[in-house]
Amino acid sequence: MDDINLHYRFLNWRRRIREIREVRAVRYKERLKRMLREGDILRYHGNSDEVGCFVAARPLSRRNRYFEVTIVDTGVRGMIAVGLVPQLYKLDHQPGWLPHSVAFHADDGKLYNGNTVGQQFGPKCCRGDRIGCGISLDSDDGQLTVFFTKNGKEVGNVEIPASPEALYPAVGMHSLGEEVLLDLNAEWGMEDDDGQMIVDSHEEDWGRLHDVKVIGTLLEYMGKGKSIVDVGLAQARRPLNTRFHYYELEITDAGEKCYIALGLARRDYPKNRHPGWSRGSIAYHADDGKLFQGSGVGDAFGPRCFEGDIMGCGIMFPRDFNPDGGDDVDDWDLDVFPKPSEVQNDLYANNEDEEEDEAEDLEGKKVMVFFTRNGKVVGRREVALPVGGFYPTIGMMSTGEKVRVDLHPLSG
Repeated sequence: MDDINLHYRFLNWRRRIREIREVRAVRYKERLKRMLREGDILRYHGNSDEVGCFVAARPLSRRNRYFEVTIVDTGVRGMIAVGLVPQLYKLDHQPGWLPHSVAFHADDGKLYNGNTVGQQFGPKCCRGDRIGCGISLDSDDGQLTVFFTKNGKEVGNVEIPASPEALYPAVGMHSLGEEVLLDLNAEWGMEDDDGQMIVDSHEEDWGRLHDVKVIGTLLEYMGKGKSIVDVGLAQARRPLNTRFHYYELEITDAGEKCYIALGLARRDYPKNRHPGWSRGSIAYHADDGKLFQGSGVGDAFGPRCFEGDIMGCGIMFPRDFNPDGGDDVDDWDLDVFPKPSEVQNDLYANNEDEEEDEAEDLEGKKVMVFFTRNGKVVGRREVALPVGGFYPTIGMMSTGEKVRVDLHPLSG
């Protein structure tokens, strides 16, 4: 009976993940008109009589609240606009011209707030200038503070009646030759008394970082990428639990060889070992589609993954699961697991060999670990849960690799 219940639960989870992915496929799709995009470069592709507009695939959020545009070429008139618009904004209008949109225009330094008539706001912007747009986290209910920057310094802000999830980064252009460099992953912070920039790096989400740099929700491999000991490892601060039991990564750059692994590992997992290679771990590897479970030899498991693919990993906990072995609880008591006082980031430390702890390998209940690719379940494997839990763990091992991580994709 337990096997039958587990099977039906697995089918329900697979359907839920598929439904979420289908919604995202429609919702998270960038839109552009009279624009050409090549990587992070946007170019005007019109005849100067008509507006070109780009709207990003995802709205701003509390985790990703700021973006920047660097002017590469002002073209004939430099009519470049940077701001926020609704998802289905009309692409033949500059950002800021229509209701529920706001934008800073480079050619005249004016702020356009749902109107074709702008208000004097800041300095004009020229070639090489960097224009930023973000939202404040201190906004009151129903009102959102949108701010703009030029070359890292705040120009001004405006309050608008909107919620963060309703506003998408947008860029408008209106003359031949205009070209910008788009950075949707830019970070913004305030300066402290010493004049040093404090950046919201999201490192608090990670308990261990080795040869990996955190840029918002983006993880970038910073290792040598020369041998199998040059693994870059990122391990989340908290283990998966009955409330947050699934996470995902999107391969934003496959690098030289796409040696990217997504999986789960015990907390004291060796920093220079790919997830899945050593005991107390299991991982799905993008480069060959194999599943590695406590061994350097993988089993054929699923398709290979490439740039743009979304890989997911989760645990199906038994209904009667109790991490402490006491009374029934609805969630992990996360405080029973000690927290490091700060992120252990070995990014610039010497790549010394780390001896693997040979202590007794205490294991708990069996749980079902499953993996997904682009919203479809690839497969599952029953494994013993290490004492302390399974921590989301990501490995990278070749130059240029970058992934975007969402530790709670099913919570919103």
